[in-house]
Amino acid sequence: MDMRPSITFVMLVSLAATVHASPVGLWRTQDDRTEEPRAIVEITERDGTLVGRIVEVLDPGAPQDARCALCTDERRDAPIVGLTIIRNVQPNGRANGPWDGGDILDPNDGKVYRVRLKLTEGGRRLEVRGYLGTPLLGRTQIWHRVD
Repeated sequence: MDMRPSITFVMLVSLAATVHASPVGLWRTQDDRTEEPRAIVEITERDGTLVGRIVEVLDPGAPQDARCALCTDERRDAPIVGLTIIRNVQPNGRANGPWDGGDILDPNDGKVYRVRLKLTEGGRRLEVRGYLGTPLLGRTQIWHRVD
């Protein structure tokens, strides 16, 4: 009996299962209070850490040329589209995370929080927890993967 088709099938299933084992990709953010879509964020890996930047603003009421007027660091007055909001996030050694150790910027108020990222629903959803001090003192947004 030829086992090549079975081995190929197993390899394809394994590959499909690992495609979403990382937060790398495009994510649709939503307001955690109103659940309205806000932006598309692209998370990439750079030098072993995760970085996220806004690539599109989805809020129809937001000006497309908006700038981060409330930012207090080097991102002050930077355009929102293209703005790096997630920096220095690292894996914790487990295949499916969580990833933490970095920070996230809320461009609406210019505040920077520590961040923890956790994949759920087979990598289709990303729990983004921003916090000060300890993860117990924070809030979580759910982002949805964009295909």
